[in-house]
Amino acid sequence: MQVGFPAVTKSFLEQLVKLREARLPLTIVTIRGLLIAHLQYFTPQIFTTPSQDGTLFRCSDAFVRKFIKCLLNWSIRASTHAGRKFPSNSDDILRKATLRIAYVIKHEDIPSGLIANSDQTQVVLAQGSDVTYAPVNSKQVATIGSEEKHAFTVLVTLTNDGKLLPFQCIHKGSTSALLPAKDARSMADALAEGFLFESSKTSTYWSTQETMCHFVDTILAPHFENMKKTLNLPAEQCSLWLIDCWSVHRSKEFLTWIGHYHSTIIVIFVPAGLTGLFQPCDVGFQRLFKHSLKLSSHDDIVQEVLAQL
Repeated sequence: MQVGFPAVTKSFLEQLVKLREARLPLTIVTIRGLLIAHLQYFTPQIFTTPSQDGTLFRCSDAFVRKFIKCLLNWSIRASTHAGRKFPSNSDDILRKATLRIAYVIKHEDIPSGLIANSDQTQVVLAQGSDVTYAPVNSKQVATIGSEEKHAFTVLVTLTNDGKLLPFQCIHKGSTSALLPAKDARSMADALAEGFLFESSKTSTYWSTQETMCHFVDTILAPHFENMKKTLNLPAEQCSLWLIDCWSVHRSKEFLTWIGHYHSTIIVIFVPAGLTGLFQPCDVGFQRLFKHSLKLSSHDDIVQEVLAQL
């Protein structure tokens, strides 16, 4: 593989080797961010000067993989696992679930703006990984922090008429010290939009009954009430909330609480094991959301490396 800018290439490869020798896990996102930062700093014209065929250079994932393979003879390997299997009667389960929702909407005369779906997704800030790029045929491939993972949960909610409600972000721990700083980038904008940043008060970052109740009180129920006013509907008008079979959602305590304090919200569960087929957030939003997070992570790597060059 012939590459231009040998001095830049040498500098980049030397830094990459040092990171590997320090046992840092190197993923394609990390390596691509490092490479783009070097190119933007030392040879920014590479992105704006057309090649002989008139195309502009794109530092794609495929290019980075080939670049690393040819110049360092590095490869990556990851463990595999069996794909998730759906129940043999999944079609019948989904048909009944669809009919159940249709019945509730028809019987309670629920408009599109009062139908919502919420779904939790994990956002990884720093992935402790046992997968990394390393020389081919390496006998020992050690990484630091392979069993550590810094992540939090985002509860996203979409309404049937296309509105995206403010996110609820849940971090593990019991104090606000583990939450993003108030002066963090874009924090003011997020708070202005109504985002919630909360501690789970447990050893995990998943939703608890306390965080779910706060979400309903602060985001979901106020949205439904505002929609009723907008549509000139009575306060007793019912709404529909579709959520998955998370243990907290199904608990007697949570269902009793929502029935007592928010009796007009009808809760319907996504059939267990079928969220990938039936849950709107999972099917139509999470992929785009996580791709956006990947782009943001890549941009952070580029900006941090540029600041150090």
